[in-house]
Amino acid sequence: MSNVTHTRIRMFNTKVTYPNQSLDNDLCQAVRAGNTVYLRGQVGTDFDGNLVGLGDPAAQAQQAMKNVKQLLEEAGSDLSHIVKTTTYIIDPRYREPVYREVGKWLKGVFPISTGIVVSALAQPQWLMEIDIIAVIPEGWHKEGQV
Repeated sequence: MSNVTHTRIRMFNTKVTYPNQSLDNDLCQAVRAGNTVYLRGQVGTDFDGNLVGLGDPAAQAQQAMKNVKQLLEEAGSDLSHIVKTTTYIIDPRYREPVYREVGKWLKGVFPISTGIVVSALAQPQWLMEIDIIAVIPEGWHKEGQV
């Protein structure tokens, strides 16, 4: 029996991802622990670190959700397995454009959701961030998987 209780997906070090800050933390984009998938807060940057949608909360939300979809798939899951979202925005006026975009991706999923307005996020150009937890149903396999 293996001692591995979880799988880390897309590991990185903050020294590389945030050269504008003096950090040296080992992190990852997602962790699968059994049938539960925890995603790192996703923002409007692609996996190469390029910001999408400078000044545009809806465009940043769209990129964040693209990341969410890709990370869940890499973890052997999909958007339908999302059970909880926590969305952070830096201005209450961003609620509608961000939630409208997230809602497009989660139509028919019905997760629980928490929304929080914060004074800032970790990088000044980030307008929103979404944190996701998903649970893969027992016996579920992606199409094409055995």
